[in-house]
Amino acid sequence: MKSSTMHPPDAHQEAGTTIVLGISRADRFGAVRRRNRLHQAGLQIVGAAFAAMLPLAAFAELSNDSLIGPGLRYRPAYDGSQSQSLELVPVIRYFGQTWFVRSTQGVLETGVRTEFVPGLHAGAQLAYEPGRKVNESVFLQNHQIADTSGGASIGLHVEWDHAFGPVPVTLLARVRQNVDSARGAQADLRLSVGVFHGGPVSAGVFTQATWADAKSTGALYGIEPQQSEITGLPAFQPVSGLLFTSFGLLWSVDVNPKWVVVGSLESRRLSGDAAHSPLVERSSNSYISAGIAYRY
Repeated sequence: MKSSTMHPPDAHQEAGTTIVLGISRADRFGAVRRRNRLHQAGLQIVGAAFAAMLPLAAFAELSNDSLIGPGLRYRPAYDGSQSQSLELVPVIRYFGQTWFVRSTQGVLETGVRTEFVPGLHAGAQLAYEPGRKVNESVFLQNHQIADTSGGASIGLHVEWDHAFGPVPVTLLARVRQNVDSARGAQADLRLSVGVFHGGPVSAGVFTQATWADAKSTGALYGIEPQQSEITGLPAFQPVSGLLFTSFGLLWSVDVNPKWVVVGSLESRRLSGDAAHSPLVERSSNSYISAGIAYRY
């Protein structure tokens, strides 16, 4: 007799003959229990390996160490531009009892905050808002697009810091209203997770989504009818909605107890009406930064 592999009750076709095979209820329950034990063992192995990779809190937004120093950032002239620029940027982070200043959460900002319950802070901030310079973009120069000056915003934020076992997590929600009312408002939701710490090297990953109202989107990506006549580009009036999403890697290397080299790599993608603006040459851009900072 030809042997057959055991299957749950069904009709099995072999050599043109139908053979009905069955398994007892006890055998089925035993097989399920064995699969569950293997699944649980697999999860425990994966969890142990992950915990070994994440023994300590990672650098960057997941650390409150005070830092100050210079850095360089290679960035697009504006989100959606083909042109790239290199600029000097600060590497700074300081948290006092209520006052703070930092450049590690996507914008350069300072303000006050208080802790309502362990790990949950809320406060108000004043932030720098970049503009758009014509001399940094060949496209803007060719179409005689005017500068959009930089400025400042005021707003509120809520920040939650927590460690899931060895994994540190930071979740930030922030609203920013430009002091120039014509520049509108934006809102950010940013998640950071520590992924590695070994010897002098630490790393984290982050993702962010930013929404903008119609004024904010229009200030950077809109084209008024009179501008259309000058630039030759079609008039464009964007509405409010998701402005961009991003994903990035943060890293640091301790040179000694007082000095640390830091850096980040971010991929940012325009969304909503902004992505369809005549001013947009590409929908995604990369940001690369590195600096050295003094830890105090």
